[in-house]
Amino acid sequence: MRAPAEADFTSRLRSPAVAARIGVWLGVCFAVAFVTGVISHYAQLPHPIVPLPTSPSWGYRLTQGLHVASGTAAIPLLLVKLWCVYPKLFAALPRSLRTGLLTALERGSIAVLVSASIFQLATGLANSAQWYPWQFPFRSSHYALAWIAIGALAVHIAVKLPVIREALGAPLESTELDRPEASVPGAVSRRTVLRTTWVSAGAAVLLTAGATVPWLRRVSLFAVRTGEGPQGVPVNRSARAAAIDPAATGEAYRLVVRHGDRSRELSLADLKALPQRTEDLPIACVEGWSAGATWTGVRVRDLLDLVEAPSDTEVLVRSLQRRGGYAQSVLPGSYADHDDTLLALELNGETLDLDHGYPARLIAPNRPGVLQTKWVNELEVLP
Repeated sequence: MRAPAEADFTSRLRSPAVAARIGVWLGVCFAVAFVTGVISHYAQLPHPIVPLPTSPSWGYRLTQGLHVASGTAAIPLLLVKLWCVYPKLFAALPRSLRTGLLTALERGSIAVLVSASIFQLATGLANSAQWYPWQFPFRSSHYALAWIAIGALAVHIAVKLPVIREALGAPLESTELDRPEASVPGAVSRRTVLRTTWVSAGAAVLLTAGATVPWLRRVSLFAVRTGEGPQGVPVNRSARAAAIDPAATGEAYRLVVRHGDRSRELSLADLKALPQRTEDLPIACVEGWSAGATWTGVRVRDLLDLVEAPSDTEVLVRSLQRRGGYAQSVLPGSYADHDDTLLALELNGETLDLDHGYPARLIAPNRPGVLQTKWVNELEVLP
């Protein structure tokens, strides 16, 4: 047996003409995933310089749905792209020291791009399924590698731009840019390869997008969330997984609202006696699923007024949760003051299910689901 050589790959389907056309759409998917991913990361910062706007209320639902959809579409695109350029992996380095060094650096940047891309797509897919077979923190690692991937992509495009422009400007079946060894016609045409790739990418999105788009749920066979769950809304972390003490949610439950030396304790009955508001707000999670729901509860601003908290101040929201991340979150002032931001007591006309945060949970417009804290037992105005 011997190692493969570039000359062993003779199909005309592995051509710059095909690779460039797939690369355009792969680049678009990466750009959309990168921008929406940065938005999601920024939205989860505890003290952002400029908080995300509170409207439209479905903004995060849209951006995170696009993030997962573009990443899903990128999987078949990346696979076909790598299949096209695979023979270049076995090309011999030029004999000239200068040219060989430049070629080695170019291949090194491609290795970084491919490695980062595979890492991003693989871990993103696992995160959508809430499967974490690794020990490193997903969010920070995914964010850091996103910058490496997009930087390597920019370098790759800059280096290959002359070839890309020439390939896109020539007819699809042109052989001018093909490797000399690529002389054997493929089993199908190049156009068929492209069409099959587009269909595969579209099918991947269609079969998973039901987690975000309700009317696609009947056909989204591979969606990690079907929309099912207590009171018609899926659950990421159950009360059992969060180690909620049942006694803490019973008669002994008290919500503490604190501002400096002022504080109020309210039982569930006290909360129900306050003016109630009902709002239609979506809940959207980083895994890409989202659901619209009707929430009823007390305005957070009304609760802050009980301790004379000034407007536009951050609020630390604490939970009864004893296990897992996001047991507390910081609510920016613009959210705390918004009329639609509630300490919800009911979901879709029913008392909150324990897995949805009974007795009380936070719900705010255009906010990541992981920050919509459940089982809330304290609101503390930050100095």
